[in-house]
Amino acid sequence: MDLRIFTEPQQGASYDTLLSVAKATEELGFDAFFRSDHYLKMGDADGLPGPSDAWITLAGLARETKRIRLGTLMTAATFRLPGVLAIQVAQVDQMSGGRVELGLGAGWYADEHAAYGIPFPKEKFARLEEQLAIVTGLWETPVGETFDFKGTHYTVENSPALPKPAQAKLPVLIGGHGARRTPRLAARYADEFNLPFGSLEDTASQFARVREAAEEHGRGKDEIVYSNALVVCVGKDDAEVARRAAAIGREVDELKANGLAGSPAEVVDKIGRYAELGATRFYLQILDLSDLGHLELIASGVQSQLG
Repeated sequence: MDLRIFTEPQQGASYDTLLSVAKATEELGFDAFFRSDHYLKMGDADGLPGPSDAWITLAGLARETKRIRLGTLMTAATFRLPGVLAIQVAQVDQMSGGRVELGLGAGWYADEHAAYGIPFPKEKFARLEEQLAIVTGLWETPVGETFDFKGTHYTVENSPALPKPAQAKLPVLIGGHGARRTPRLAARYADEFNLPFGSLEDTASQFARVREAAEEHGRGKDEIVYSNALVVCVGKDDAEVARRAAAIGREVDELKANGLAGSPAEVVDKIGRYAELGATRFYLQILDLSDLGHLELIASGVQSQLG
């Protein structure tokens, strides 16, 4: 069972804060450090000191860490042209020695596009599909050969398809709740399918759709990793759970219903229920990045019981 730390820096975090969390992630034995790819805060957070770029952050962490995997949940396809994204991710993978994973989604947050002058097209899903074809196509093209692609939204001509990632196959993550197009896209391109903030019932139905689509695409049942992203709030007793919930502006009962909250034993039990549905990896959304003691408790009280 892989436990990965997942952060939301747009809510307010400097690079130094993210570095501290990433180093704790590595030292405490977690599998990976992932971050969102957003440029504007959500809700009541102040967002200070301001947004940080996901791939610049990961480039820095690639040189400051040695073991943990690094990636995005999810990079917005609206933020970067596909050829530029392929170059950036391949370079960060080289900088990390082959520890990078790309989560790529369509993009959904209109306000952050307006705030920073980024186009927000209507046909986002069609653009995502072409981006996946181009990014993976560039990486898979043998050295010395060229790559071409002619789509509705993007055209690539006579590309040298360089640089290559350090990994022979850089993992691509696709996720979401869409019942039709998302499973089809995952079946074609995903090494991992992630369901963000879904209930046990949502997880069962969406995983089943992706498995069915993958089988129709001719992929084996074990070719795709299935994962969940859930907010986590763990305490050694009820008072500590309540304190951590209050620090992130959430109610304990709501967190227990919709995330992984409570004592270590309660969280281990709920992870087990997701695992019964096929999840083998969990992205633990940490909303208070100053509370490194939270990570220590999860490592000692939860991760240690999962093996």
